[in-house]
Amino acid sequence: MVLVRGLLYILASILFVLGLKMLSSPATARRGNLVSALGMLIAVATTLSALTVIPWVWLLGGAGLGAAIGALAARLVKMTAMPEMVGLFNGFGGLASMLVGWAEYHGSWAAAGEIPTFTRVAIFLTILIGGVAFSGSLVAYGKLSATITGRPILYQGQNIVNAVLLTAIVLLGVWFSIQRARPPEATGFDLAYALLLGGIAAALILGVLSTIPIGGADMPVVISLLNSYSGLAVCAAGFVIGSTVLIVSGALVGASGIILTQIMCKAMNRSLTNVLFSGFGATATTKAGGYQGEASPITPEDTYFLLEAARNVVIVPGYGMAAAQAQHGVR
Repeated sequence: MVLVRGLLYILASILFVLGLKMLSSPATARRGNLVSALGMLIAVATTLSALTVIPWVWLLGGAGLGAAIGALAARLVKMTAMPEMVGLFNGFGGLASMLVGWAEYHGSWAAAGEIPTFTRVAIFLTILIGGVAFSGSLVAYGKLSATITGRPILYQGQNIVNAVLLTAIVLLGVWFSIQRARPPEATGFDLAYALLLGGIAAALILGVLSTIPIGGADMPVVISLLNSYSGLAVCAAGFVIGSTVLIVSGALVGASGIILTQIMCKAMNRSLTNVLFSGFGATATTKAGGYQGEASPITPEDTYFLLEAARNVVIVPGYGMAAAQAQHGVR
C-alpha cells in the first residue's frame, strides 16, 4: 500500500508540472487548471487513505466552507478584480502553512518530548515565510482594492527598520532551533514556545512593513513575489510534516513565482530591488493639496491626424476586454 501511495504522489506531481506548463499559453491555460486540480485531488485522496482515523466532521465542514467561498468568488469577482483575489489566495496559502507549522509544534513532535533540530528549522521557516506572505498579501489586497491608500507609505529609516526586524527574526529562529524541547509533562514557562510566538508576531509585522512602501501600480509584481513566498512556505511545511507532494508543489509555486516576478520587472524596465525599496510612485504634492505636473490634453482632431500619419496601428486588448467580461469570446 505504501508503494501505491508513493506512485500516486508521483502521478500528482507530474500533473502539477503538466498543469503549470499548460498555464504558460492562453490556449491551454484552462485545461492546465483542470490538470492541476486533478493532481491536487489525487494528492488529497491519497493522503486521506493513509489516515487510520479520519475526522469527517471537521474535514467535510472545512472543505464545504472553502468550496462555497471559492465558488462564490469565482462567480461574483470581476475579471478586473482578479489581482485582488489572487492576492487574498496567496495570503490564505501563507496562513495555512503558518498554522501547519504552529500546530505541528504542539502535535506529534512535542508529544514525543523532543523535536529534531532540522524540524525546528523547518517549523520556523514555515512560520516566517507564511506569516510574511499572509500579512503582506492583505496589505497588497488593501492597496489594489483602495481599502487603504495605494500610494507608498514612507518614513525616515524605513529600510533600516525592516533590516533590523529581519535580523531579529533570524536570531529568534536560531535561538528557537537550538533550544531543547520541554518534556510534555513539564509545567511553567516554555522559552521555546515564547520564541515561536515572537517569530510569528515579528513575521506578520515584517510582511506589513515590507509592503506598505510599495505603490499600488507595483502591486502585481508584489503579488507575484508573495505567491512565490506562499509556495516556499508550503515547501517548508512539507518538510515539517514529511509530505513529499507538499515539497514538490511548493517548490513549483515558489520557482514559478520568482520567474514571473523577474519577467514582470524586466517588462517594466526595473529591477526587483527598485520595486521593493525605491518607494516608486510617491508623488510630491503642492501646498494646495494638488498633484504637481502638467496634463497633456489631446483633441479628437489631433488623434485623427496622428492615426492618419501612422504607418502601423496596433490594438492591444486589455483592461476594456476584462471590464466587458469578453475574455471568453476573445481567444
